[in-house]
Amino acid sequence: MAGKVFFSVSMSLDGFIAPASPEELMGRQWMELQQWVFPQRFFRENLKLGEGGEEGRDNDIVRETFERTGASVMGKRMFDAGEHAWPEDPPFHTPVFVVTHEKRDPWVRQGGTTFHFVNDGIESALDQAREAADGRDIRIAGGGATILEYLNAGLIDEFTIALSPVLFGSGVRLFEGIDASRVALGLVGAEPSPRTTHLRYTVRSR
Repeated sequence: MAGKVFFSVSMSLDGFIAPASPEELMGRQWMELQQWVFPQRFFRENLKLGEGGEEGRDNDIVRETFERTGASVMGKRMFDAGEHAWPEDPPFHTPVFVVTHEKRDPWVRQGGTTFHFVNDGIESALDQAREAADGRDIRIAGGGATILEYLNAGLIDEFTIALSPVLFGSGVRLFEGIDASRVALGLVGAEPSPRTTHLRYTVRSR
């Protein structure tokens, strides 16, 4: 049985998931947006940042998202931003399929992460990810434009948003350009925590 296709992002209260410039990805706003995840024990262990960290529902959600993912898909912008920032053992530990026009051999990293570069569109990348995931779920890792492409193509089954108590004012909006005439949502649940609010939705055709 094929796994679900999902995305999971942190979002500011005014709807942004990233700063406008990749050069600002580790800037103050980004750090505030992601501040709920940095202290979590599973996150720290996965990135080999040392022992310790918080446990609780936030930590459980980080771990559950990782454990359900059998393969990831991302766009070239996200890959370019992370290529020099990720450690030699990146946090994915699964095959990652990069939607790009660049022709490039697979990039093998430590810990089970191999980046595959797909030149023939989002559906081909998803098909390859499904095969690699071996029945587990496929995560559309980002960035915002890639997530939007999959949403508008009707290829997303569900998604989660960690709604962070921060305002960006500008940047990459999650739903900028959504075809609202084709996409309908169902609220599955909302879980507040001391640091964020976790929202979960199903997606269906309108």
